[in-house]
Amino acid sequence: MNLHEYQGKEILSSFGVRIQRGIVASNHKEAVDAAKQLTAETGTGWHVIKAQVHAGGRGKGGGVKLAKNLAEVESIANDIIGMMLITPQTSAEGKKVNQVLICEDVYYPGDSEPDEYYMSVLLNRATGKNMIMYSTEGGMDIETVAEETPHLIFTEEIDPLLGIMPFQARKVAFNLGLSGVAFKEMTKFVTNLYKAYIGSDSSMFEINPVLKTSDSKIMAVDAKVSLDENALYRHRDYAAMRDLREENPIEVEAKAAGLNYVDLDGNVGCMVNGAGLAMGTMDLIKESGGEPANFLDVGGTADAARVETAFGIILKDPNVKAILVNIFGGIVRCDRVAQGVVDAYKSMGDKINVPIICRLQGTNAKEAKELIDNSGMEIISATEFQEAADKVAEVLEASK
Repeated sequence: MNLHEYQGKEILSSFGVRIQRGIVASNHKEAVDAAKQLTAETGTGWHVIKAQVHAGGRGKGGGVKLAKNLAEVESIANDIIGMMLITPQTSAEGKKVNQVLICEDVYYPGDSEPDEYYMSVLLNRATGKNMIMYSTEGGMDIETVAEETPHLIFTEEIDPLLGIMPFQARKVAFNLGLSGVAFKEMTKFVTNLYKAYIGSDSSMFEINPVLKTSDSKIMAVDAKVSLDENALYRHRDYAAMRDLREENPIEVEAKAAGLNYVDLDGNVGCMVNGAGLAMGTMDLIKESGGEPANFLDVGGTADAARVETAFGIILKDPNVKAILVNIFGGIVRCDRVAQGVVDAYKSMGDKINVPIICRLQGTNAKEAKELIDNSGMEIISATEFQEAADKVAEVLEASK
């Protein structure tokens, strides 16, 4: 589950991580009030207005701007709220901005020049350990840094049983070239950042940039946070942070129906039971010349109501030219699934306007095939996996 910047910063602050302070606003009037409050609390004279969307690269799309007075705060906030923000991490259509974060200016003059760093915490699946990735090249796309100057990216692996050790936090600060007060601040920052990652059951924390201010404070100026949805039962307050406006509406509907669904950019809808079989089905569709339009795992129960819901969700994608139902009857009998497919087809009627290829293998597979073949419905049955994929290829060719 992805969070907005202001939500990620709330979590960071609760674990003792210093953040660039800000107040969220939903319209230009709230933005002005937020700026006034922020000035009273922090003394900041200038304000940074940041679009709150689940995407990086907001500045490149015009979603992050500096305001030097309240009139500019109002004008910029009014321009950003409601805009379709297009960044390298959004679709061509962009994402609608519903809120902005009014932040204090932290690039004030002082004894030294401010410096920006990159830092993230995530799981290294190859080693089974958590990893802090960091660089002196803050403010840049980490992919660009990795491609052009890979020697400037450092990693520190942390044993999940031991947690981050003091020498590791010091190593990070040393590799970033810090000394004195800034060195001590960075060791504290890194230690608390890792605690926030573990304590919030996150799958990723990315701070870009981490800022050393002119008076040697270390703070998170941005926060890109992804939480592990499997652990949300332990964090009801974090679960309440979900912004459904930022998510694919079809995926939201599928989740509410108890279906595991991921929207893709293909032309063949998939309805499968079991994640492994679903992945194999998608691979075979691609090998046969099609492109999977979705990942959809209906789970162990596939009665008529559940199948009908799945069909309805798949058919909301206008790019779908065929649907492949691929069920292995283990926990659920194939004939029961077949009856569910037939009943759902009858119930939906003209709503099903694309060919359906149905492959059922496992318990009572023979009875299931007979049920479908004798149903009078326009459902193409298949026995073997490759046979099903070939039939998908045939109907796609016919639809051209």
